[in-house]
Amino acid sequence: MFKTTLSKLFILLTCWWLSFAALGTSLEGVRIWPSPDNTRVVLDLSKAPKYTYFTLTNPNRIVVDIQGKPQDFNFTKVKNTSPLLKEIRKSSAKKPNTFRLVLELKEATKPIIFSLTPTKPYGDRLVMDLPHSAALSKTKVEISQPSSERDIVIAVDAGHGGDDPGALGKRTYEKNITLTIAKQVAAKINREKGMQAILVRSGDYYINLNKRSEIARKSQADLLVSIHADGFKNPKPRGASVWVLSTRRANSEIGRWIEKHEEQSELLGGAGEVINNTEQDLFLTRTLLDMSMDHSMNTGYGVSVEVLKELGKVTKLHKKRPEHASLAVLKSPDIPSLLVEAGFITNHEEENLLRSKAHQKKIANAVYVGIKRHFENSPPAGTYFAAIAAKSHIVQRGENLSVIAKRYGVTVSQLKRANKLKSDTLRVDQELKIPNS
Repeated sequence: MFKTTLSKLFILLTCWWLSFAALGTSLEGVRIWPSPDNTRVVLDLSKAPKYTYFTLTNPNRIVVDIQGKPQDFNFTKVKNTSPLLKEIRKSSAKKPNTFRLVLELKEATKPIIFSLTPTKPYGDRLVMDLPHSAALSKTKVEISQPSSERDIVIAVDAGHGGDDPGALGKRTYEKNITLTIAKQVAAKINREKGMQAILVRSGDYYINLNKRSEIARKSQADLLVSIHADGFKNPKPRGASVWVLSTRRANSEIGRWIEKHEEQSELLGGAGEVINNTEQDLFLTRTLLDMSMDHSMNTGYGVSVEVLKELGKVTKLHKKRPEHASLAVLKSPDIPSLLVEAGFITNHEEENLLRSKAHQKKIANAVYVGIKRHFENSPPAGTYFAAIAAKSHIVQRGENLSVIAKRYGVTVSQLKRANKLKSDTLRVDQELKIPNS
């Protein structure tokens, strides 16, 4: 009898607990992150959600039912600049112990809705990705590329963004530092004749890591530079660094930490695909055999060397040579890529530096100068930089200054001045610099 009573009591307590747990899920916050071609709505919840949803037309709506305790939430205080989402409001749910949210839309869309487990600094979340139509999308690539003497196009990527804050300092989110520096790099490039920059991310929103390379590719970029601020599990490491693609996993502790942090970024950003899936690794392995990948890796390394030289003039370096890691943003086989870590945001001294406008300006200028110097020395064919690059001529038997000047469309005096010649005498196999006509 006593055992029977205990069993019944246990069952009652279990049912009560399950009922309490179901009622316990509550809405703690709402964030709306509009990007050029997508609006992301993030619901911060007290527990992992159990939910269902459906769409309605005339007018266009998305209805989400979440199992949990109905409560008051002031949606009017949620910042909303989305071109697609009109508003979020509460509605009456048909099932008990459920709260219903209705997303009013300006047009129909096919939502992608999924939950995310806690990842610092966030708890349980329900993520709703709402793709924009072509009419609403602001993703427009306007690159001027004449048939001759085209601009060198640099895609500048600000790491992280939106629901993914990146590395966390005591007072700073990495995503804010990277966007500020990236905008300054792009502005400097756009002021340089023969160069043009496009910002991969121009605001506080998240872009899937693989899509960042796609944006660079659509822009016909000659280089992708991704700006970051490093983080580590302890505050001791400091200094800027530059990373290029490795076909193997990183062999340093910092490199492994960065690779792990990139995977965490996809979780925070709520990417709908896994970076390192089998098909992609197979594709990358095959692509690495292609000469285009060799060219991209060599060019990326060449730019990184120049950028490191400039960074060393304005800040402490973590490593004096480019480091290697297997990062998604570096894996594009047809676009030379590098990742710049401006410093360790987890180091108190460097966090203060990275928050400084003067230091941000120095970092941006170093990145810009390094990129410019590389392309001045190795300009892509058909670009303005290639057209103005200093040519050279090896003197052949029977040639004189007059013949050479006529061949290159310059004057004899220009040739003599460019080569600091005091007479008209030349010797066979002498190398002459040819000035711009």
